[in-house]
Amino acid sequence: MPAFRPLPPARRQPIGALAAIVIVAAFVAACGTAATPRQSTPPDATGSLVPPITATPPPSVSPSVAAAFPTTVTDDEGTAVELKAEPRKIVSLTPATTETLFALGAGDRIVGKVEDFTPYPPEATAIPDVAKFGSVDVEKIVSLDVDLVIAGGNSFNPPDKISQLRKLGIPVVVVYASDVKGVLKDIELTGAAVGRSAEAKDLTASMQAAFDQVAAATGDFPKPRVFYELDASQKIYTAADDSFLAEMITLAGGTPITTGSTTNFEIPLEKLVTADPELILLGDAAYGTTEDAVKARSGWKGMTAVKNGAIVGVDDVIISRPGPRLVDGLRALALAIHPDAAVPAPAAPPSAVPAASASAAP
Repeated sequence: MPAFRPLPPARRQPIGALAAIVIVAAFVAACGTAATPRQSTPPDATGSLVPPITATPPPSVSPSVAAAFPTTVTDDEGTAVELKAEPRKIVSLTPATTETLFALGAGDRIVGKVEDFTPYPPEATAIPDVAKFGSVDVEKIVSLDVDLVIAGGNSFNPPDKISQLRKLGIPVVVVYASDVKGVLKDIELTGAAVGRSAEAKDLTASMQAAFDQVAAATGDFPKPRVFYELDASQKIYTAADDSFLAEMITLAGGTPITTGSTTNFEIPLEKLVTADPELILLGDAAYGTTEDAVKARSGWKGMTAVKNGAIVGVDDVIISRPGPRLVDGLRALALAIHPDAAVPAPAAPPSAVPAASASAAP
């Protein structure tokens, strides 16, 4: 799954999401990759609810799965994609899709993936890269004799490359989750495309139950004004109105401070000061942004969050990548906003960032 929202130029992942991921006109899509060396793509998410990953080859096709093919699935762009047989060789062009395929027990069918600076699960590291953010190596994909490509929409992967693959006879399913409901839908779409519908429905049901648990645990708490910092190295970027990230903050028990636009993720300092956040969450903490750095910024000292020291670093990858680990992302977000809430701690390991990336952060 791709990143699902545009991200600031300085934070674009080279391939995430709610989350995710997308070109910024002004983090994400998706279905995006977070924690990369300060580029321009969204962070575009497999935690305690995800089945354990195994290196064993996939079992032979069961009669029920065999009966499901040939089939036609309709992707998030409305394209009907015909699949004549269960795909055995798959290319994943979003980090979230890679995580989803592993969670569904189809990770060992991935023969090529998009570059990801925070690969998950660890087994994904060994899969060859056939794409980067903004580019796709069509010739390399063709040479792999693949049965299916799953790509990211909203220009996470270049539309012309998707068209080129289709003209060459390769089925391409495009996913783009603009909200949490879309993430669950895309997991089920991916499951249907690879013959893992039952597993996908079990996964989304468990994820929905976990989302509901978080909502219930934070329901009686106050809803503080939350500023989620995507990047502030030059301009300031945060959640747009009605965005995936704004929805995540709301589900976690906060009141998101947004930009005032559904398409622009940049917020002027004057507008942020007026909104007066009670809590600042640093989605860019992995790049070295700290509480002290925020307190030292010109014009920020009058904000309630800064005066009270309510500045918390969070793992942006699991919060914004639209895949199975989104459950852990929501739990982490809820605990950052309401530390006393009865919410299980995230089970997913923290996302690692290359040292060069972190040291380059402001």
